[in-house]
Amino acid sequence: MSAQPDLLYSEEEEALRAAVRDLLADHCDAPGVIARTESDTPHDLAAWKALADGMGLAGLLVPEDKGGQGATHREAAVVLEELGRAVAPVPYLTSAVVATEALLACDADELLAELASGRKTGALAVSLSVAPGGAYKVVRHEGGALHGELTAIADAQGADVLLVPADDGGLYAVDATSATVTPQVAFDLTRPLATVTLDGAGGRLLGDAEVAVHRALRAGAGLLASEQLGLADWTLTETVRYLKERKQFNRPVGGFQALKHRLAQLWLEVVNLRAAARNAADALATGEDADVAVAVAQAYAASVAVHAAEEALQLHAGIGMTWEHPVHLYLKRAKADSIAYGTAGAHRARLAELVDLQAP
Repeated sequence: MSAQPDLLYSEEEEALRAAVRDLLADHCDAPGVIARTESDTPHDLAAWKALADGMGLAGLLVPEDKGGQGATHREAAVVLEELGRAVAPVPYLTSAVVATEALLACDADELLAELASGRKTGALAVSLSVAPGGAYKVVRHEGGALHGELTAIADAQGADVLLVPADDGGLYAVDATSATVTPQVAFDLTRPLATVTLDGAGGRLLGDAEVAVHRALRAGAGLLASEQLGLADWTLTETVRYLKERKQFNRPVGGFQALKHRLAQLWLEVVNLRAAARNAADALATGEDADVAVAVAQAYAASVAVHAAEEALQLHAGIGMTWEHPVHLYLKRAKADSIAYGTAGAHRARLAELVDLQAP
């Protein structure tokens, strides 16, 4: 019989949350994040250095004997909740989770240690929209070199190493300086996308691409739900706070019954999302029914995160429509996350297969 999932946070996880929140309060305030989206350097390198090097969080999923912290997906999920709350422009999900999981499936201890220490950042060269188990584009491996073009690669800008799947079935580590990385227009300016073009670039064979990519995308999808939880929780909390302060007809707007009903419904959705996200993180950590838990979480998370951000935008009224207010960052991230690592529909279809519940 499978053990019951542990959906509660441990004391250590709450301490980790407090430390990450304090750090992000210093590095990722809303005006700073907004200003960065208008610059040519979308990633906050100071915040990333503090997270990866100062706190050692880039190596949470890496065993201690391979240079990491030897923690689990539960701790990584807590970090992602806080990063979601701050809409932090750092490559944690793409490097410390997705690229790291791909390397854990290969024989790449040296590169894994570099990512775990924060000395390098990595990006899996698979389109951000690809779901676990989904088809992905590969490049041509010919004469010991790689040729081809890959689009919508998240956080390829600024990555030191690209993990590239090729048509021979292998996953190759490519120095980012030997590839042409062209920024693409992204809806979410805090998680930039790029086109990666390889024209005879050399690469080091790491292992089986299919196994590595599936493992990486499953972890990415499962822990993305925690980021979406952080987004939803922040928008709900800030909206409640604002409606308590904003007055109309000489009374707080939050006292109107129609708004109370909307917020109560949103609170229920966020609580349910927390359970689904924690279940996915726990399943990834224990290996118990991880495919099902990830599919359940992602089938539900996108709609809640988007709904929470939309409600925040509407209920903040005119101020919510301004560029200076950060709510637009949350709505853009929520909308972009809704197609990252597979849409909700793709995950529902996958879940139906996993539990043998076919459509009529």
